Amino acid sequence: MKTTATNKKNKLSHQRGHNLNWMKSKNITDPSIKKTIPPEVLIISTYPPRECGIATYTKDLVQTLNRKFDKSFSVSVCALETLDQKFRYSSDVKYKLNTHEDSSFNNLAETINKDINVSIVVIQHEFGLFREREEKFIRLLDKISKPIIVVFHTVLPNPDKIRRNNVKRIASLAEWVIVMTKFSEKTLQSDYGLMQTKILIIPHGTHLIDHIDKELLKERYELKGKKVLSTFGLLGRGKNIESTLEALPSIINTHHDVIFLIIGKTHPSVLMQEGDNYRLMLEKKVSALGIHRHVKFINEFLHLNQLLEYLQLTDVYLFTSNDPFQAVSGTFSYAISCGCPIVSTPIPHAKEVLKGGGGIIVDFESPAQLANAVISLLDDRKLRDSYSSYGLHEMASTAWENSAIKHALLFEKIDSDKISLIYNIPPINLKHLKKMTTDFGMLQFSIMNKPDSTSGYTLDDNARALLVLCQYFKLSSDKKVLDLIEIYFNFIEFCFQKNGRFLNYVKYNRTFSKQNETENLDDANGRAIWTLGYFMSMIHLLPSNYQILRPRLEQIFREAIANAIEIKSTRSMAFIIKGLYYSNSEHIDLSSVEIIRKLSDRLVQMYRHESRDGWFWFESYFSYANSVIPEALLCSWMITKDPIYKEIAKSSFDFLISYIFKKESIRVISNKSWINKTDELVLDKFGAEQPIDIAYTILALSKFYEVFEEEEYYSKMIIAFNWFLGANHLRQIIYNPHTGGCYDGLEQTCVNLNQGAESTVSYLLARLTISKAFDDTTAEQYQKEYFMQVNR
Repeated sequence: MKTTATNKKNKLSHQRGHNLNWMKSKNITDPSIKKTIPPEVLIISTYPPRECGIATYTKDLVQTLNRKFDKSFSVSVCALETLDQKFRYSSDVKYKLNTHEDSSFNNLAETINKDINVSIVVIQHEFGLFREREEKFIRLLDKISKPIIVVFHTVLPNPDKIRRNNVKRIASLAEWVIVMTKFSEKTLQSDYGLMQTKILIIPHGTHLIDHIDKELLKERYELKGKKVLSTFGLLGRGKNIESTLEALPSIINTHHDVIFLIIGKTHPSVLMQEGDNYRLMLEKKVSALGIHRHVKFINEFLHLNQLLEYLQLTDVYLFTSNDPFQAVSGTFSYAISCGCPIVSTPIPHAKEVLKGGGGIIVDFESPAQLANAVISLLDDRKLRDSYSSYGLHEMASTAWENSAIKHALLFEKIDSDKISLIYNIPPINLKHLKKMTTDFGMLQFSIMNKPDSTSGYTLDDNARALLVLCQYFKLSSDKKVLDLIEIYFNFIEFCFQKNGRFLNYVKYNRTFSKQNETENLDDANGRAIWTLGYFMSMIHLLPSNYQILRPRLEQIFREAIANAIEIKSTRSMAFIIKGLYYSNSEHIDLSSVEIIRKLSDRLVQMYRHESRDGWFWFESYFSYANSVIPEALLCSWMITKDPIYKEIAKSSFDFLISYIFKKESIRVISNKSWINKTDELVLDKFGAEQPIDIAYTILALSKFYEVFEEEEYYSKMIIAFNWFLGANHLRQIIYNPHTGGCYDGLEQTCVNLNQGAESTVSYLLARLTISKAFDDTTAEQYQKEYFMQVNR
């Protein structure tokens, strides 16, 4: 047993020679044929329809990797079977390994080595999967001549000599070891002697959900008026559900409306060994305690969507494992990610996640403590809400999309010659935009993905929403959005005042807020003019019955721009220029062109005043929405053909993007890192990056590419858009593909999970600009070619 991960390089070199010989034997002589096949990641694991937590974990991981990165690599599965458990699988399963047949291990190693497509092998390891076959399993790893990643689902502290030796041997044959908790990482170092540099923590993945109203779900599942306790998972004695049953009488004495849901069927392995004895024991205990009206067994392996709904209607989730060394629990993770306040025994996973809030830790097999903890939570709605909110934010980074990003980055690191990450572009999804919109307009804020009516409305958000829907209709001709276009236009008209100015803030009761009296509304006015100008440029595309909007639109626009010359704010002037540019794209109006010139000349004067000593900008600082200023000057040139506008637009924009784009990634200026020209030009403060600044940058890049046709602008559009998909400093998604919403910001250590109007509309502006510049397939193919070229 001499092979380790270090000297696997010799094996890999030998294997490449073997692959070339194999290709020749199959008359595959053209190297380009090989290159068109994406590298393949093979995952060895249990897999559905086998009912097993690791099988479910692997399916979720495979599906998410394919959804996000199938242009970067393909993912296939080698399903673990036994003599007693054989299944018919989906097309994901390429190979099978019968762990009860000794020859199956050697055959699989030879098959993998001959498979020229397989680039990396990932092992989902659990001791029970290879019981009495551990030596065969280790020899399998030794014979595989491809890089190996081992995922340890269980890491037991204080191992005996045999287990310690086996884990060390497994780890020595792997390029990397993945664990799911800090406790497991520390245990591998302290008890098994592994180096930290070889270990990567990727938490158990969780599902993005819609956060449906709890009471609505209770009514759907005939639990109206109940306080719901629940637990779920494949049943076995390790669940220790009897502790909860023994606690229930005390809980019921205080809360007569309690019901305890026991969700899940008996684990297939347990069923084979001892039948359904554990469940029958629980049922007898329910009867003996006289609590049958307060306990419901849901003896099913539920479909994921139904399971997530049960968890969302749960008031308190109970995790009562009696195994002090259980490293991680998928059921625990899913419950927290659904907003469940938790009462848990002190497994390492629970202690890590709940240390700052989110739930209560109780001792193992302590019904009295469990009862007191549950009662304290059921007595205090605010405490439950606080724990729910904490848990949701704590688990946000563990979404399967984020887990997939961490896995994909590791694959790229291991095989950078073949794998360059290409983020799949999500389909355009207007679901959350529609959810945020009433018959009056688009609401300003949301709590998570739930619209917050108390936040009221703003002109800003509705103007941007109209801009998005106009662009969307221009691309798609989808008549289903015409009513939304009218709603947003009506809102803008509602905000327009007799003095030719717009108010910005509107309460939910449709009256204007006093906030309009205390804030500078120039930017809001500029954005409204930008949107109205764009609407004028495409209103002729709307069906005839919507042409009645045209005279109202033209009148508001004409009266609004009459005051435009009085506005002094830099960004407001830029927004106005853009609006006038679009309104003149069909027919030139000399009076509005004159306004364009006057505003543009001001920007030129500002640039000349500030631009010196390597600082090529309009102000003495970088702040927010920077990209819109050079973009506006470029629009001015497109209308007037004055060369000074084009020259300054390019020099200032190139200066800006040289600052915010570094190493094939973007970091826009945030409100925590505004930079004066006397400061060193280094972005040294992470956090508070806003989706709107990414969107403005992408809009500007699109316009500059349209004029200059320089590939740098084209490539940076994709780089900037990938920020939404996970190519940011946290390596986490900002766009939620499940809800269609966009998170409100990227902070230093976390993502703001609220999905308000500004962020969601900003994402859609960016997404539609990508569709305008590329079709989605072309964009993904361009990424592939560009990043491969960069890596070379």
